Amino acid sequence: MERIRIALTKGRLEKEAIKIFDGIGVDTSELKDKGRKLVFKSNNFPVEFVLVKAQDVITYVEHGVVDMGIVGKDTILENQTNFYEVVDLSVGKCFFALASLPSFKELPSYHRKIIATKYTKVAHDFFREKGEDVEIIKIEGSVELAPILGLADAIVDIVETGSTLKENGLIIFEKICDISARLIVNKASMKMKKKEVLDIVDRIENYIKQNGGKKVD
Repeated sequence: MERIRIALTKGRLEKEAIKIFDGIGVDTSELKDKGRKLVFKSNNFPVEFVLVKAQDVITYVEHGVVDMGIVGKDTILENQTNFYEVVDLSVGKCFFALASLPSFKELPSYHRKIIATKYTKVAHDFFREKGEDVEIIKIEGSVELAPILGLADAIVDIVETGSTLKENGLIIFEKICDISARLIVNKASMKMKKKEVLDIVDRIENYIKQNGGKKVD
């Protein structure tokens, strides 16, 4: 069998991915004791893992350097994609939301809103679908500061518990969409390594279904 190379996002999703691969019987002992290594082999399955940043998972998958990857839906939505999104892993759950100070609801309808966000494509697509013309400002740091300091009228950001918004006096005005980790596959790998890829996809899909997850349509 051909070896399948899988890119994992460092951090919390990495830990969730390890649980999933353990659950389908893939040895992940090297990942659990990784030191400073970035590439890891499974001792009982033709799989190789690489650890990269979330943004780079998509890059490596699209260019065929890896066959598969696990990445958050937020990263997928923010980028142009050229791969297959095959399974919703039902981990890393959160959502995109429009949030601001309570005074946001008092803005007149003719006011052209200024929106601060790290996720400019998500924000642009959201307001385009609503038919609203807004100005979008890209912020890389603590986006909650933007409405507090008067830089923007509202923000588009990822919300998990909502505690950070609450502590800074912001409230959610609209939920945009749910986010969770997704399994993605390189298009060429799906053709050239179809048997091996589908074997892993089926194993993961069955495992997720047993744990309340779902396959992406």
